[in-house]
Amino acid sequence: MLRKSILIAGLALATATICAANNKEQRRLENSGVVMQEIMNTPENIPQEVLEKAECVIVFPSVLKAAFVFGASYGRGAMVCRTGEHFRGPWGAPAMFALEGGSFGFQIGGQATDLVLLIMNERGASSILESKIKLGGDASVAAGPVGRDAAANTDAYMRAEILSYSRTRGLFAGISLEGSTLRPDNDATADVYGRKLTAREIVLDGNFRVPASGRHLVAVLQRGSPHNESKQSASN
Repeated sequence: MLRKSILIAGLALATATICAANNKEQRRLENSGVVMQEIMNTPENIPQEVLEKAECVIVFPSVLKAAFVFGASYGRGAMVCRTGEHFRGPWGAPAMFALEGGSFGFQIGGQATDLVLLIMNERGASSILESKIKLGGDASVAAGPVGRDAAANTDAYMRAEILSYSRTRGLFAGISLEGSTLRPDNDATADVYGRKLTAREIVLDGNFRVPASGRHLVAVLQRGSPHNESKQSASN
């Protein structure tokens, strides 16, 4: 009887642990949608002409500098890419990602910072889906333009494979992420979808149903940039 009680208690604990992990990643995905909407509603936000040329968007909500200083943690978030050949279709289902290393150029100790990365071409998207990459090494990265600053410098920014942004204390700006690493977080993705999936499968297949926790993020992107206006994608 005691052995049966222990077994039941163990199963209950395991179930609770799995549910907690699922809820944590689902909340992270939901928060990614909230962050993206708040940024889109900011007057000096990501320029429309830049967002319209992005193949994918990655959102990392509430990254803490203090965690990176001591190497104890890393930023986690979600990536959403356009579907279809050459990323020409509507925004698809999200995959979870992790960002590691570096102080990310911001100096406000202990202050939560939201990060947004725009993947600007197919080469950048393909390299990220393959494995962990080093920003500034395996893939070129630049601080993204904000608001009106984009008009005169669009060509220069478009040469980068990844454009990066940060929001701290309500201030939104481009930020340097060189030296940091970016990788698919397949364990977190499995927690969201309830089964093992890779970021590559989700993004390139394009037929996965968007989980409830990711619908807000996808809807914000679809409203903000329904079509890919990249000349590069159009010519492929």
